[in-house]
Amino acid sequence: MIAPMVSTPTVPRGVRLGYGVGSFCTATVNAVPGLLLLYYMTNFLAVPAWLAGVVVTAPKVWDLVLNPLVGRWSDRTASRWGPRRPWLLAGACTLPIAFFLVFAGPPLTGVPAAAYVGVCFLATATAYALFEVPYKAMPGEMTHDYHERTSLLQWRMVFIGAATAISGVLAPAIATSEGGNGTLGSYRLMAATIAVIMLAAMLGSFFGTARAPMAGAPDADHGGWREQFAAIKGNSAFLWLTVLSCTQMLAVSMMLAGAPYFATYTIGSPKATQTLFAALVGPMLLTMPLWVRLSKRFDKRGAMLMGTLLFAGGTTATMATPLFGAVWAHVMVALVGVGYAGLQLLQFSMLADVIAADAARTGKRRAGVLTGLWTAIESGVSSFGALIFGVILSIGGFIESEPSNPVQQPESAVTAVLIGQTTVPAVIIFTSVLMVLKYRLTPPVAPAPDASA
Repeated sequence: MIAPMVSTPTVPRGVRLGYGVGSFCTATVNAVPGLLLLYYMTNFLAVPAWLAGVVVTAPKVWDLVLNPLVGRWSDRTASRWGPRRPWLLAGACTLPIAFFLVFAGPPLTGVPAAAYVGVCFLATATAYALFEVPYKAMPGEMTHDYHERTSLLQWRMVFIGAATAISGVLAPAIATSEGGNGTLGSYRLMAATIAVIMLAAMLGSFFGTARAPMAGAPDADHGGWREQFAAIKGNSAFLWLTVLSCTQMLAVSMMLAGAPYFATYTIGSPKATQTLFAALVGPMLLTMPLWVRLSKRFDKRGAMLMGTLLFAGGTTATMATPLFGAVWAHVMVALVGVGYAGLQLLQFSMLADVIAADAARTGKRRAGVLTGLWTAIESGVSSFGALIFGVILSIGGFIESEPSNPVQQPESAVTAVLIGQTTVPAVIIFTSVLMVLKYRLTPPVAPAPDASA
């Protein structure tokens, strides 16, 4: 249970907006490569599917080392801008450039192309960590109120929905704007457009959070790594939330990597990637207030369980797309979107609760360390989604190609696409129900004379 606090600072609306707009960065930098990068390498750079999966995965594994370091550095940063905002600015100055270069390489194919993309994607992951870790640590320090954190993060989720629309609708639309399936030039235009949007969002978040409150911020924890990891090891709420998030995001990353293949080979139209993402994003934008109410009515764990079951049920039902067609696929993806909206909101709200509870228990500022570890482990595990999907394609006999030399995929490869997009993610997401039941952090309960709970 979260310890009750004496005061509850209210986060100004301008700060809520300023914080939320940063999600244009955190959402797009995950979704666009997760959605397009594997497909870009296999279908435009003639990179074998298994190698493309390795390229997408390897830089994310670097997060396991980097993110906790960035979190620790931000915890110990002392500046007139506060401990987090200098890092937001550092990310804003580096990430857009690195992201653009991923899709703007020299005319290479095969292994050399994979090597180039891998180096640029590693630089992107490094720059992203500078922004992402401090950014995610901030809500737990803005307010001590259990439900206000959910309300604060509702604004973030609205921006995530808008950013997901950009990632899933605008980015594929630009990427496929030339030649039906797209060209190298259209992918570069897409990367430049997304880079400009990310730059504006990151700078907006830096300036917009200038008046962000620090709700009784404790001193930074100056203990060594051994002491900090020992404390985290005993934090069961943090551990179960991390496992829960990793499981859910592994399934999400598989579905992102598989979406262009699902649109192309199951539905029969590469441009269906855009409409599928519209079906996903619509519920995210419309149902966020509903999830805030459900989290108050059934607590966050109960609402998380509902979201998980909706997501898993929709994913399972999508397996029937070859029987019922494209309309069925879009309706089921919309159902997934309703569940996904809840998962996204509640994951970050629960993380903020864990950070606040840890600060109350220890009297130390460790939001950066906790967030760094959480994002590092989540990113590292979820990055295997593209690798797993790439391996499934390879087992199914998927044939890599270039735009100038399109190929007819064997039936086994088309089946592998369907399995990798629906069956395997559904099994993974259903297992996360067990992790939801293990999470125990609840709101503070005011003492009463006849209280027995």
